[in-house]
This record gives sequence, C-alpha cells and structure tokens, in this order.
Amino acid sequence: MYYRRKILLSLLEIFDNELEKIRLQKLLLLYTRRQKNPAYDFVPYKFGCFSFHANADLHTMIKYEQVSKEKKKWVRVEKRSWLNELKPEDRKILFLLKRDYGNKSVQELLEITYKIYPYYAINSTILEDVLGKDDQDKVMAYTHQQSEKPFMFTIGYEGISLEAYINKLIRNGVKALIDVRKNAMSMKYGFNKSQLIRACEGVGIRYIHFSEVGIKSSKRKELNTQEDYDRLFEEYKQTVLLETLETQDDIVEVIKEYKRVALTCFEAESCQCHRRPLAEFVVQNKELNLQLTHL
Repeated sequence: MYYRRKILLSLLEIFDNELEKIRLQKLLLLYTRRQKNPAYDFVPYKFGCFSFHANADLHTMIKYEQVSKEKKKWVRVEKRSWLNELKPEDRKILFLLKRDYGNKSVQELLEITYKIYPYYAINSTILEDVLGKDDQDKVMAYTHQQSEKPFMFTIGYEGISLEAYINKLIRNGVKALIDVRKNAMSMKYGFNKSQLIRACEGVGIRYIHFSEVGIKSSKRKELNTQEDYDRLFEEYKQTVLLETLETQDDIVEVIKEYKRVALTCFEAESCQCHRRPLAEFVVQNKELNLQLTHL
C-alpha cells in the first residue's frame, strides 16, 4: 500500500476513526506542513485547502474496504493499525497534531488554517463567515491582480502533481486553460480531460480543449535528441499550423475574453513540446500585442 495512504488511515485512527471531510483536509494540511517531504499538495478550494490526490486516495480506499464515506465524514473501517508502519518522525508529528488540534472544531480549524495559510483561502465561499475584515484583507492580498493586457503562458504537467500544476496557474493569474493535446488522456492522476475540467472549474479556471492543434502520438515515437524534436516541430509548422488557422482564431478569441491564458500539454520543457511553436505562432497576432512566458 502507498505510504501516503497509511498516513490517511493513521490520521483517522488517531482521531477516533472518523473525521468530518472538511476537518480531515485541514488537519492533513497542518500535518503535511510539518513534514520534510509533504505526502500531499493542496490547492485553494471552496472551503480552503483541498488535496485532490488525498480525496482520490480515500475514494480508492473505499474499494478496499479500508474506509467508508458518509454524508459529511470519512470513517476508518479497517481493523489493522498502520501507526507503527509510519516513519518515527511522521508518527511523532501525528501525535503532536492530535495534541495541538484534537479538540478543535471544524470552524476553529477553518479559522486557524485561513490565518496561517491565507493563500489557501482565496477561493473560499465562506471566507466572510470565518474571518474578520482585517484577516480577509490578508487573504485577498494573495489574489492576482489581473491587468487588462493579454498574456499567454505555456505549461507542461510532466513531473509535478495536479495540485502543484493548478497552483502555478493560479499564482500567474491564469483564467483559461487551453489543452492542446491530440488526445486529452493521461495515465497520470488528474490529467485526464474530465479530471482536469473538474480541477480547473473548482478554482475558477475555464478549461477548453482544441485537439485539432495536437500532434498524433505516432509522430512522437523515437524522439531521442533535441534535433529530433526540432525536425518534428518544423514539420508541424508547415502542416498542422497552416491547416488549423480557424482553430488559432478561436484561441485568439479565448485570449480576448479571458486575457491571461495558458496552453498546456505533457512535456516539462517547452522546447520539446508543440505548444511552444503553436504559442509563438499565435503571439504573432498584432491585434493582441501578446506577451509569452513558458512556465
């Protein structure tokens, strides 16, 4: 079993085998922020910090009859204790967490996490019910002040978690994400089309997929050197880019509407992804006067 799932089961165990859903997420944030290598990442969501990955793990653990989900809480049903399977330092953090926050209500944990980690409260729908005006202002200081000048980013998801990826978009003020994969499928958690739509919409980012500007997977085989990639992209410029001018016009319309837009695909390095020549082609549109940054 994945080590991070042992942490979830141990967290439930030490908190009397059940936790309200919101309380679990808040405690998990406080726990992971004490770890040297955090087991989970988080994004600013509707009720503050939220880990997509932890939520997915919990739903998977239902299938193995390790936990059950009730309307407002998670319940540990597995009898086996995993506490002694944790690293000593992680087990110690867990007991300290219980000591420091064991008697805190959901409302108290919301207030604590919003004050300590204001960034995670920027999308909260209950901010005014949790914090006073001064603390609300501290939260709002973390929101990106969007200029009227159009800006294009490109971003790949190779090597990073869904949460780290979404946080990059948020911190750069991205309002619309354009997926330029030929097929918006991925073996990596969070990056199938349906998963990515849910994640983006949950933090106020519009997701749009333009498969027409993608590259067929058959053409991406045997790319071993940068020269191989460069040859592929030269062909891409002479074929796909010239054949999809209408789609590129659609991309321009998205930029006009949302101002700060990101093109996304898999590769971490933009020089090894077709999103780079596509973005450079779009930025030539003199009507937009676009700036371009590869995240």
